[in-house]
Amino acid sequence: MCLACRSIAVLGVASALLIGCGGGADPASQASFSPSYKGIETILLDGDLVNFRVEMTGARGNQDVADYAACAAAQYALIRGFGFARHVRTNVDNQGGTWRGDAVYTISAALPEGLRTIDAEVTVRDCGARGIPTV
Repeated sequence: MCLACRSIAVLGVASALLIGCGGGADPASQASFSPSYKGIETILLDGDLVNFRVEMTGARGNQDVADYAACAAAQYALIRGFGFARHVRTNVDNQGGTWRGDAVYTISAALPEGLRTIDAEVTVRDCGARGIPTV
């Protein structure tokens, strides 16, 4: 199989997996989801390494907090003139219904290596459509 054909096949499988992930959500839980986004703190750690601390209430779980941090990272990358970010780690804590996320991303102009990369422009657009604020 040619390299271009393999790339297309991989993209097709990845797209199918992403589409499949969204389809299994319980409509009742989606209707009752009403998060309150409390803020984003951005800390430049070193050159292209950035820490994002987010806080929210009404999260359904760790993924909602991680999504909020990813939205912050994507917007920050765009503000700095970069097009991509790569997820390094996210720690989530929930105390008394207040969820806090502590995430680290690298930002770059070119698509970084790794499996957990995000296209900043596409991600910011998706965050807006989902009602998740950015930096």
